[in-house]
Amino acid sequence: MEPQTLELALDGRVLHVRLNRPDVHNAFDSTLISELTAVFLALPDMAGPRVAVLSGLGKSFCAGADINMMRRAAELNESENKVDALTLAHLFHAINNCPLPVVARVHGAALGGGMGLLACCDFVIAEAAAVFGFTEVKLGILPAVISPFVVAKIGASAARAHFTTGARFGAGEALRIGLIHRVVPDAGALDAAVAAVTGEYLTAAPGAVAAAKQLVHELDVPNRTGSDDVLDLTTDRIAARRVSDEGQEGLRAFLERRKPSWHPEAADSGGAGGGDA
Repeated sequence: MEPQTLELALDGRVLHVRLNRPDVHNAFDSTLISELTAVFLALPDMAGPRVAVLSGLGKSFCAGADINMMRRAAELNESENKVDALTLAHLFHAINNCPLPVVARVHGAALGGGMGLLACCDFVIAEAAAVFGFTEVKLGILPAVISPFVVAKIGASAARAHFTTGARFGAGEALRIGLIHRVVPDAGALDAAVAAVTGEYLTAAPGAVAAAKQLVHELDVPNRTGSDDVLDLTTDRIAARRVSDEGQEGLRAFLERRKPSWHPEAADSGGAGGGDA
């Protein structure tokens, strides 16, 4: 394939999958979602790779949905929003269920849907300056589609704290809650750390690695990340939230670069100012 939004490079038995929308901090659009899903669905049948490394070009790993996706979400009705959410859900399922190990290389920001990517990876390495956040509630919506994967990874307690505040946090907190597995001093140290981890994977039997991943899924009781009822629940919730009064206000406030009506500064600023993403 010749993707428009990805850079693919095979280095020996390691496939590097780089998000390639640096001008928008590798935010999701429909093309990126489609291409990334296609890569991870095809990966098990590729002859060469035994490990995949997911990273982002430019200043950030992934800043979530881009402004055009958010604009479209604000204009779609509830059933259309569910169809839209399902495409993103299928991406996370493709990464989460990939039998090959997937390593994430994180620099800059990982926000919103970008956090879903991290939750679906097997080993996550981040620079100390990286910034993380489940920022959806700042927009009046929910981290619904990513929630099964995130809760499975960091647990209900950490998810409740971070889902409900929407606050951004650093690599130390991400390490503490289990979202990431290793922190390196700076971006310059990321490649060596990634090479060390992929090297470990290459010394392991590929069939055993795939079986180990499957075993963890089966022992995670109840592991509902791939079940139809959870797929319906999460996409129903985000679709309903996007068309709710708060969802509409939050999305439009972001698009209009102002504070939403519930923000403490909204009354003082007359609604002016940049919204949180």
